[in-house]
Amino acid sequence: MLTLLSMFYYICLRRRSRSGTRGEALTSRRAVESGQRAVLPVSVEVEQYAEEVLDFSSHYGSENSMSYTMWNLAGVPNVYPSSGDFTQTAVFRAYGMWWEQCASAPPPFRHTPKDFYSQDYIELAFEEPVYPTAVEVLETYYPGAIVQILACSHNPFSQTPPTDVRWEVLWSGEPTKVLTPQARQFSPNIKHINFPTNLLRLEFNSSLLEYYTELDAVILRGVKERPMLALYKMPVIDISDLSDSEDELSDVGGSFRTNSNGSFDKLPYELIQLILSHLTLPDLCRLAQSCKLLHQHCCDPLQYTQLSLQPYWAWLSDASLGHLQSRCTLLQRLNLLNLSWTGNRGALTVTGFSSFMKACGLSLVCLELSCCHFLTESCLEVISQTCPGLQELNLSSCDRLQHQAFTHISKLTRLRRLVLYRTKIEQTAILTILTFCIELRHLNLGSCVRIDDYDVVASMLAARCRSLRSLDLWRCRNLTDRGLAELASGCRMLEELDLGWCPTLQSSSGCFQHLARGLPRLRKLFLTANRTVCDSDLEELATCCPSLQHLDILGTRLVSAPSLKKLLQSCPQLLLLDVSFCSQIDTRVVQELSTLFPNVAIKKSFTQTLPQSE
Repeated sequence: MLTLLSMFYYICLRRRSRSGTRGEALTSRRAVESGQRAVLPVSVEVEQYAEEVLDFSSHYGSENSMSYTMWNLAGVPNVYPSSGDFTQTAVFRAYGMWWEQCASAPPPFRHTPKDFYSQDYIELAFEEPVYPTAVEVLETYYPGAIVQILACSHNPFSQTPPTDVRWEVLWSGEPTKVLTPQARQFSPNIKHINFPTNLLRLEFNSSLLEYYTELDAVILRGVKERPMLALYKMPVIDISDLSDSEDELSDVGGSFRTNSNGSFDKLPYELIQLILSHLTLPDLCRLAQSCKLLHQHCCDPLQYTQLSLQPYWAWLSDASLGHLQSRCTLLQRLNLLNLSWTGNRGALTVTGFSSFMKACGLSLVCLELSCCHFLTESCLEVISQTCPGLQELNLSSCDRLQHQAFTHISKLTRLRRLVLYRTKIEQTAILTILTFCIELRHLNLGSCVRIDDYDVVASMLAARCRSLRSLDLWRCRNLTDRGLAELASGCRMLEELDLGWCPTLQSSSGCFQHLARGLPRLRKLFLTANRTVCDSDLEELATCCPSLQHLDILGTRLVSAPSLKKLLQSCPQLLLLDVSFCSQIDTRVVQELSTLFPNVAIKKSFTQTLPQSE
């Protein structure tokens, strides 16, 4: 193992040293020895708030309002320096580890870099391109989720289509758990870049947070004149650098020529494969250029049964896919493919994606395509034709796909997990899908606002998808007690059900009590912002759903402390209970129940208004 790491380190140094000229290296050395730093010219610093929200991965709010949506990040602060839960802020859909623990969570991918933490993102446009000197984020509730800030060379307001889009990391770090939920102004030390920008991307990981993080505004500071960058930057080998020439494979240093493949010939093939399975994709590509033996190992199909390209979204292009496709013999056993966040602004084309899928999609079981805005109807048609065994498909936030494209999904009859969150799917398409995809286990229709009648969808689910385990109907606007009753009668295997912000469900109809009696396997139930949930509903849940782990009843006025206590006593597996904005449950009650049931995270958000600074 030590020999492998030593050789790998040597290879990287050799390749990097060959990538720069001697003059560049000498300049870099002199700069370091003299302690030079980047010198900014005397210039007026420009301060500007985000002009427009261009793209994002998820948000808590509705597609038809401003409350808790990412669009609140445009403009000046609405809340800061106040702390707490405010509707005027930007909030992502999830937080903590709760969602990752659910059966509906996506599968983990091997070869994912350990320093890739991002789960959500938002892209912001500013009025004037500047060379950034500072980025400030006003976090008003549970800060600490920001893990990366990037700048883009493309001007989003330009009328010219982008040709050479370049992203540069200004700052990156690990997710943190801040001890206080109070507001803060986050302004990390950023790297100077050699191009002006008015497009920033912030990436987030909320897994360590105790509650939803809330963001109020983003400030970009910068100068219009180009700073003098004194330090030489070593070039980086990217995943497109997949040359397999004989010169590359043989030119690995005198010691390797003398010793051939070192001691690797003596190791069992399976042991070398196990060692290489811990490398990321770029590392595999680099190592493949060290010697013929390791080239053979790095090209073994077993190393490519899972391929996550999401961490490399900023650099992935048609050319990158072409390099992988040229080794299509490696990918005949590709089972899991993650292309989420990739291909935007022309980086991937329909032609490049379709060619890759035709070469490598035959054995695919799982395909992650969230936030892939290059996708078109022809892309989904290719997927339906080339991936006959596909079981999991994620199109979350592919909100630029036109409604007619989704009918092609109905040809994927082996689907078990389908995520359509924030898409333009309409009723005809979803009914067609449910007609043919009867093996569905997990379905996410959250924020699908173009579906006209969710009662009809629920009726079809009850008739065709009786093995359904999880169903997300977050913010569906027209599900009634009739549809919920059919769902509870027909899909009795349900373990997760999200009915958050479904205003047409009324407890007085008895729908929630009927739900509890019909779904005894329930582990997760979100009744968020349904103000009619009452003690009788909780008592029925306590009696009929002993396996309950996650319950959200935020916003109800009719639940009392005794019914909560009975629920906690009857559901020993309960881990999460959100009682924010429940008027009968004050902070004292939460503290008492938390003491009695220390294994349950009982959530109670707050607001703390402070005067705005002048």
